[in-house]
Amino acid sequence: YERVAVPGALEIPQVLAAAANAGLMPIDAPRGRYSGVVALGCVIRGETAHYDIVCNNANHWMMETATRHAIPVGNAILTVDTHAQAMARATGGRAGKGGDAARACLHLAEVRAQFLKRGDAQ
Repeated sequence: YERVAVPGALEIPQVLAAAANAGLMPIDAPRGRYSGVVALGCVIRGETAHYDIVCNNANHWMMETATRHAIPVGNAILTVDTHAQAMARATGGRAGKGGDAARACLHLAEVRAQFLKRGDAQ
């Protein structure tokens, strides 16, 4: 695996698109360099509408890019009101929401591989 840090949640979809455009996760290849992406982040509500803009756009563009390029993505961008909520979600059972996202990504990668095998058989 490779860890890529970004300044904020809005940059996650841009990195996902850059990886896809670089051919690291091409739509038509049975095996790219990576099988999928686990997106980890946290957006804590502030006093302005910026929270809503960041949450909505980060999630929308990440899923739009994942769908367009057929990239398995596990989403663990936490959208919370307080730091305490973030900690509870990040450190919950089975490694919290990050663990959930990793399991989702692995499942989606397996489903994608099964579809690609079916396509090769035709």
